[in-house]
Amino acid sequence: MNSNKKFFSRIGFNYLIYAVFSLVITMILANIIAYTSPEILNNINTSTTITAICNYILPLPVFIYLMGKLDSKKLEIHKINARTFLKYLCITFTLMWIGNIIGVIITTSLSGAIQSDISNPIQDLINSTGIWLNIVLISIIGPVFEEFFFRKLLIDRTIKYGARTSIVLSAVMFGLFHGNLNQFFYSALIGGFFAYVYIKTGKITYTILLHMIINLLGSVVSLFLNSSVTNLITGTINPFDLIFVLLYLAILIITLIIGLTNLLNYKQAKFNGQKTEISLQKPLKTIFLNLGMFCFIIFFTIKMVLQVIN
Repeated sequence: MNSNKKFFSRIGFNYLIYAVFSLVITMILANIIAYTSPEILNNINTSTTITAICNYILPLPVFIYLMGKLDSKKLEIHKINARTFLKYLCITFTLMWIGNIIGVIITTSLSGAIQSDISNPIQDLINSTGIWLNIVLISIIGPVFEEFFFRKLLIDRTIKYGARTSIVLSAVMFGLFHGNLNQFFYSALIGGFFAYVYIKTGKITYTILLHMIINLLGSVVSLFLNSSVTNLITGTINPFDLIFVLLYLAILIITLIIGLTNLLNYKQAKFNGQKTEISLQKPLKTIFLNLGMFCFIIFFTIKMVLQVIN
């Protein structure tokens, strides 16, 4: 195995170790709590908070240590104005919708083939937890840690292989890391775009804000939207529900038009002086066909398969 393959293999193993470490910590803590205070796990808000701590906070020192052993490079910083940020937000929202549509089509087809509904874990979580927990965990804490893990730590170490290599790697790993088929497609699409934004600007705060907004729309605004739509369908019509649904549809249409227009007009990305230091003759083969990445992909593919058949 050449040095470049070894490098990406280490990347794969690092993220696999992080995932397994999080899973083991969660299982150990859950068993301790189940033995000492089982009533705690009966509360969905409490159990979700514990899972978030095990997924994000407790593994952090180990993961930073592992990634810190790999050379990193600081990206050039370029500020963007409010207009550009809004354009990026529209593109993010559009990619999320495209990914959602792909995911729905595939999961619906699979549901028909196996004659069983495929659950959406994140939607089940949103519907069953409190709104403030959705805001804190899904709309704030999740985006901060995920952007740090899958953009900052990953791209700073892979940018030497070129922007496109970092974008593809960030997209695939971010999509797989969610561990379920429902989220894979839109997570991969917006993950790749967040990688693009981070490389172009050098500021992780931009991608964190984009991530926060898109998660807030999916976890909080969607709850109000579903409630308003249900009220209108059942005939419980009030001015707030009607105005809210019409306003949402108007913003959705405008956002999709702007997002699609910018995506269709896309020609070639320019990365403000970011140069490829190491050119790979066979990039996809070098990035993914190595032991570490293979184990990472297999691990999360199995998770997605189990999610489909369970």
